Amino acid sequence: MLEQRIQQQFFECADLLGQAAGSLGRPVAVLAEAVFGCVTAGGKVLVAGSDAGSVLARILAANLAGRFERERPPLAALALRDDTLQGLASQVQALGQPGDLLLLIDAGGAAAALLESARHAQAQEMTVAVLAGADTSAWRPLLGEADVLVAVPHQRPARVTETHLLMLHCLCDAVDLQLMGELETA
Repeated sequence: MLEQRIQQQFFECADLLGQAAGSLGRPVAVLAEAVFGCVTAGGKVLVAGSDAGSVLARILAANLAGRFERERPPLAALALRDDTLQGLASQVQALGQPGDLLLLIDAGGAAAALLESARHAQAQEMTVAVLAGADTSAWRPLLGEADVLVAVPHQRPARVTETHLLMLHCLCDAVDLQLMGELETA
C-alpha cells in the first residue's frame, strides 16, 4: 500500500513534466532571455519565494552567483530571505535598482509579501518575473508587459515545486548557454 502510493507520486510528477514540457518551454526561454539581458547590462537578479519557494530562491541565487554545471564568471544574484510583508519589500527597496530583475517563486498562491515586493520592484523600474502554480489570478493584473509569468498547470504545491526546480535548472543552463556557448564534450 505505501509502496504503491510512493510510486503514484513518481507517476504523477512524470506525467506533469511530460505535459508541461511543451507549454513551459517558451515562457522559461523568455525568462532566460530576461535574466541574461539583466546581468549582461550590469543589473542583478534578486530572488525570493514563499514556503518551499524560499529554498528554491537560494538554490537559484547560488547557481547564478557561483556556478551551475560549469565554471564561468559569477553573476550578480542574491536570494532575499525575509518573507514578512514589510521585510521583503524593504529588501527590494534597499537593494533593487532600475534594470534589475526580481524573480518570485510562489507555488501556493500569491503570498502577500511576494505581491508587495513585486509592487515595490515595479515602482523602482525593475522587471518582475514570477514562477507560479495554476492559479495566477493575483499575478496577472499586477504584472506589466515587460514582466514574465511562468505558470505550472497543476494545483498541488508539491508537483508545482518539483516543476519549478526543473525550470530553474533549465534557466541556469540557458543563461550559461547564452554566456558561454555550447558545452564541449570530451
